[in-house]
Amino acid sequence: MIVIFVDDMGYGDLGCFGSKVHATPVLDQMAAEGMRLTDFYSSCSVCTPSRASLMTGCYPRRVNMHVDENNLCVLFPRARKGLSLDEVTVAEVLKTAGYQTMCIGKWHLGDHPTFLPTRHGFDQYFGIPYSNDMGSRQNKRGNPPLPLLRNETVIEAPVQQATITARYTDEAVQFIRQNQQRPFFLYLPHTAVHLPLFPGEAFRGKSKDGSYGDWVEEVDWSTGQILETLKELGIDKETLVLFTTDNGSSREKQGSNLPLRGRKGRTDEGGMRVPCIVRWPGKIPAGQSCSEVCATIDILPTFAQLAGTELASDRKIDGRDIWPLLAGQPGAKSPHLAYFYYQMDQLQAVRSGPWKMFVAMDSKKRNWGKAEGASGVRLFHLVDDVHEDHNVAEQNPEVVKRLQGLAEQARKDLGDGERTGENQRPAGWVESGDALTLPARDE
Repeated sequence: MIVIFVDDMGYGDLGCFGSKVHATPVLDQMAAEGMRLTDFYSSCSVCTPSRASLMTGCYPRRVNMHVDENNLCVLFPRARKGLSLDEVTVAEVLKTAGYQTMCIGKWHLGDHPTFLPTRHGFDQYFGIPYSNDMGSRQNKRGNPPLPLLRNETVIEAPVQQATITARYTDEAVQFIRQNQQRPFFLYLPHTAVHLPLFPGEAFRGKSKDGSYGDWVEEVDWSTGQILETLKELGIDKETLVLFTTDNGSSREKQGSNLPLRGRKGRTDEGGMRVPCIVRWPGKIPAGQSCSEVCATIDILPTFAQLAGTELASDRKIDGRDIWPLLAGQPGAKSPHLAYFYYQMDQLQAVRSGPWKMFVAMDSKKRNWGKAEGASGVRLFHLVDDVHEDHNVAEQNPEVVKRLQGLAEQARKDLGDGERTGENQRPAGWVESGDALTLPARDE
């Protein structure tokens, strides 16, 4: 099982999702040989919360990874907070079924050794532990030089970012080769295509969309190296590969989320609906699209079911097994009665079927605009109005009432603003955050 998780790539940045400026032949072919999930969601529109959801199968607020210790939206270097060791990650679930596990790339769930991937079920780690704009050269917070880690040791600082996608790819290919005779889980959260942009030299200036397009096309190449390795080793038909992104693009600066409204950091569709392609020859029907609602929180329970292992029974998991959708089973429907859009601590919207409702909020709080309509909410029919242009709340009072009830269930369960949810779990904490730096050398 392989999950390729790209940073800040938009819904409309791949040819198979409508891009006219990016050449993505590998991913387009992957879609032709597999399934496009067109209504697939990341559980937040920024980095740390979205990664916590993928790892745990839970909304970020459930595992208290929706804000950092200073109530900012993501973790920063030397964070005292991180993903709790009491949480059970997808890597830990799969290890119970005998899988070898490796994380290659951006972790961003805590940079203290206590919180690194090797403490959360991964046998190996190679990567940059947080965003590529958080090094001393890019950031004014007094951060250490941007570190590259092997397991829990810094091996390079500052990392040479223009080489990072190629190095991640080499590590991925090597891991696949080493484990071709046994089950493995590879999690590849790319540093690309987060700002600042660092496409590799072989791709620089080759796209029609500047450095951003160059890096998108390098990610496409990287995916091709992985798929070709699977074919070469004869394990292509034994391997599920899922490609998606952590949130929408920062549209004003880079990328495209069209035909969706909005961008990274928002709870309209362009912030949280992301491209997703899943391929498994002979198991997932080729050339298909699925418009049922599913999300990164569904990866853990789906992979657990495929591996024949059980989920932890002592905690609530928000994700559901979506294998019936991926397998193209006739009549398969989304397992989610509702899907909730949180921005940091706030519940901002709920989707059920084709309907999406933005809940009314105090205009002084973080929201995407003043509430409209007599009901004080915005309601959209996403099948008919994917760009969220036409508020139809007044014409559909029963739908509004039903979705308000679902929103209240979320508030009770997960919390909203200062209201604590009944089923939230604590994050991990350390007394002080330590900077990840190169080991001191003997004179």
